[in-house]
Amino acid sequence: MCGIAGIISTQNEFIQHSHLQKMADTLAHRGPNAEGFWMNEQLTIGFAHRRLSIIDLNINANQPFQYQHCTIVYNGEIYNYLELKEFLNTKGFSFTTQSDTEVILAAYLFWGKDCLNEFDGMFAFAIYDDEEKEVFIARDRFGEKPLYYHLQKKKDQTHFYFASEMKAFWSIGVEKEIHHQQMLNYLTLGFTSNPSDPSHTFYQNINSLPAGYYITISLNKQTISQKKWYNLEKDQSLKVRKSEVVINQFSNLLQSSIQKRLRSDVSIGTSLSGGIDSSSIIATIHQLSHQEQYQPTTFTASFPNFINDETLYSKKVAEAFDLNQYFITPTAEDLIYKFEQLMYHQEEPLQSSSVFTQFMVYEKAKEKNISVLLDGQGADEILGGYKKYVHWFLQELLLKNIFKFPTEKSLLKTNEFLEQWNYKNYFAALMPDVTAGQLTKKAIQQQVQNDFINNEYLLQFQNKKSLQKPVINSLNDILHFSTIHFGLQELLRYADRNSMAHSREVRLPFLNHELVEFIFSLPSKYKINKGFTKWILRESVKDKLPNEIVWRKGKIGYEPPQTEWLQHPKMKQMILDSRKLLVDKNILHSSIMDQNIQASNAHDTNNMDWRILCAAAIYK
Repeated sequence: MCGIAGIISTQNEFIQHSHLQKMADTLAHRGPNAEGFWMNEQLTIGFAHRRLSIIDLNINANQPFQYQHCTIVYNGEIYNYLELKEFLNTKGFSFTTQSDTEVILAAYLFWGKDCLNEFDGMFAFAIYDDEEKEVFIARDRFGEKPLYYHLQKKKDQTHFYFASEMKAFWSIGVEKEIHHQQMLNYLTLGFTSNPSDPSHTFYQNINSLPAGYYITISLNKQTISQKKWYNLEKDQSLKVRKSEVVINQFSNLLQSSIQKRLRSDVSIGTSLSGGIDSSSIIATIHQLSHQEQYQPTTFTASFPNFINDETLYSKKVAEAFDLNQYFITPTAEDLIYKFEQLMYHQEEPLQSSSVFTQFMVYEKAKEKNISVLLDGQGADEILGGYKKYVHWFLQELLLKNIFKFPTEKSLLKTNEFLEQWNYKNYFAALMPDVTAGQLTKKAIQQQVQNDFINNEYLLQFQNKKSLQKPVINSLNDILHFSTIHFGLQELLRYADRNSMAHSREVRLPFLNHELVEFIFSLPSKYKINKGFTKWILRESVKDKLPNEIVWRKGKIGYEPPQTEWLQHPKMKQMILDSRKLLVDKNILHSSIMDQNIQASNAHDTNNMDWRILCAAAIYK
């Protein structure tokens, strides 16, 4: 896990070591163990690297790393590097380190760009191939690791900059140009990304390489091209089998994913919320401990006397496996004191203060010298864990198995996963195209009817295409949309920035691509069934975890007491100052200064003052 940066230019002798040094310095938190630089002879390519040593701690594995005629800078982990290394050995490749970095280059030399299909991992890397005179820049399937780029074109000159974080660009003089369409959508609707264009960021002149894409830069042809290399199918193609066989296959895939993500030359821990996702990881690690010595330290966010506190559930899991459990209890004072630091690392606005809670968990891990943490992110998106998914499941059931519909609806209500169901849901099931159109119109109206957005700002930057809602015909449709287009990406960004702010690595077993692809091949009944979400996961661990965890009713998001926090006098003043800044920028109407501060829950749809706080922060 590291920080990478680079500059590619058509102008000879454009690359300066001082620029690469500044970019690397801004990424020091991502890689405190070593730094390195490389430039080609023509001084048209320069790479910078900051290393967080996780696998092969030897300095020989430092980057930029050269293998034959290729040079790489790389951020991430290839979990199946040992298997790939064994195969490549049989093809005549030899290795001088124990690192996965060297394996990437050997794989590239053997498979070319198709090497990406062989990797089980999270990654963003740039490879310069001196024979092809090309730079190959790639990002992993689901976007666990970030890769940003800034393109400058001046007359006959082209300069391409890339980095793990955007602050690397700002360090060498790239201006902050706010993307006002993104800002408008965020303030009015809470969008932290553009579902119709994943390359958009909150900065007009900085793009994100979308998950599952790569860029090729040809120095000879002086061309830059981008291609999608990964597609997640959602056709529910698995042939009918006995449930026991399917559950066993799921369990084996999850166990294999976790086992590979335990490969490390440094200490490993886990996050533990008390929910089924993190608890399942703990249970699987415990099962694996009979084969190898794994006893992870766990970290839990605790909020005494808060209605959605999950401390008791997490303690049940920790006690069941005799785990060493550390607690953090973030307060309003913590958020006030560390808000600027949080936003410095995140760089873009946040959905809620839940992100800060995660920030504090990784800070605790650093304090306890735990370098790698396994986390359960991604499970909700691929397995239908959020309550909102229940509506689409029932709508699908209404059309495909109406006899089962009333029973499932009743059980989901009993188990507190379904809060309401009315005529709109019946309509959505029968006319999904019309429903998508109506939801789009609703989003547009919500934006237009916002009392506090400056009208001129709205007229200038509103883009209705960016508010387009997808047509949903099945549960798999909405899960695919959440996993690939809108939802998971923001959570991965939060996790990457929060962990790397403290030089920690976070690994996500539920995002092993073979596991994800298997889940998307399954009928909906394996995701929501018998009144429970994430049914196949619960079934796979029902004999490994306490019943109170496996068959726990309802869904609690990763939630701190945000309403209480926003009522703190200093926080109120921060919000007022933020309102004033956005009024001065002609984004908000001055009437908002007379409006009482609205202290909302972390997951409320109307979270305007939290958004204002974050939006103002990225101007600083």
